[in-house]
Amino acid sequence: MRKVRDYDAELKALSDKVSTLKARKVQQLGELVTATGADALDLNILVGVLIEAMEANADTKEAWRTKGAAFFQRRGRKGGRGTTTDNGVASEAGASNPQG
Repeated sequence: MRKVRDYDAELKALSDKVSTLKARKVQQLGELVTATGADALDLNILVGVLIEAMEANADTKEAWRTKGAAFFQRRGRKGGRGTTTDNGVASEAGASNPQG
């Protein structure tokens, strides 16, 4: 006889996982703001910069992506905490994917 699936339990487990991932994303964004020194900016300035980034063209975004990757590579070498992945992007040791 087939085992009956408990859809409610599976849905609750998935919901809990989503909540955990959202909380981790918020925490990592806060850590990123602090690591870059952007926490020294006025909140309105920071929001304005982020809005401009969302409206930027593809070439500008690519230049920013390159600069961001260099930031993490430089930070990893200085502190010895980061490692470089196969695609050349540095990541924190023990940290999960920030896009996650």
